[in-house]
Amino acid sequence: MAGRFLPPHLRTPTPADLALTLAPLRRGPADPTFRTTPDGSTWRASRTPEGPGTLRVRADGAEAWGPGADWLLARLPALLGAEDDPAAFVPRHKLLAVTARARAGLRLTRTGLVLESLIPSVLEQKVTSTEAYASWRRLVRAFGEPAPGPVPDGMYVMPDARGWAAIPSWEWHRANVDGKRSATIVRAARVAPRLEEAAHMPPAEARTRLELIPGVGPWTSAETVQRSNGAPDEVTTGDLHLPGIVGWALAGDRAADDAAMLELLEPYAGQRHRAARLILLSGRVPPRRAPRMAPGDIRAY
Repeated sequence: MAGRFLPPHLRTPTPADLALTLAPLRRGPADPTFRTTPDGSTWRASRTPEGPGTLRVRADGAEAWGPGADWLLARLPALLGAEDDPAAFVPRHKLLAVTARARAGLRLTRTGLVLESLIPSVLEQKVTSTEAYASWRRLVRAFGEPAPGPVPDGMYVMPDARGWAAIPSWEWHRANVDGKRSATIVRAARVAPRLEEAAHMPPAEARTRLELIPGVGPWTSAETVQRSNGAPDEVTTGDLHLPGIVGWALAGDRAADDAAMLELLEPYAGQRHRAARLILLSGRVPPRRAPRMAPGDIRAY
């Protein structure tokens, strides 16, 4: 399908910041499904229910290509945060008030696609971001397909569910993905239609659906529905760094655990994910004392 141009969505007094809104969908600087170009365009290659599609978004409109083009364009407003309500967030801390004003264009994206957020989230379990991003790149390039349309070089659409389930064990190993994570992805791929239904559920119900898959816990389900469902209250627990960052920003407590983090975020009930996102955007993080988590490489074994 040829590209189609749409007039701008979201003509609001404070328009959405495209880069800030879509940033959570990028899995590392060389993500083959995501590109930004010097002309201000953001490109996304997605596996939609209608097939592969590529979306190009600019401040003045959007174009899409491939069998999934119409699906992507129909859901563009939600992707850019039209279903989000930033006015529902009431800052209770000076840091968040200042950051919310400085980042007034932040909207919470909603992709309507579960598997494309779930799989990279599983890859990010218990490893460094650098390792997970490298695994994602290798697998998408090896088993996906070139993105449709006149796209920037090197863009790919991720495999479909059947493709993920058919990846041989040795290819997971070559991609530095251990058996636990690969098995979780294969299990999810085999019930993909049921998981995709979660995109239309309330976020808490969606997380319950995802966590029926062995290997998908609260961390992974939250990271997924934040993107697929645009969930403003689904804060990530079980993260190595987030409790300490939130604790430091709101109470000067770098040793905060999940319980302490949730207590600090309680005044933002209904908007706890947005509060955590703003804290991360504020740049106020505790000084590092412990060494960074060392990357691992299972390919040596």
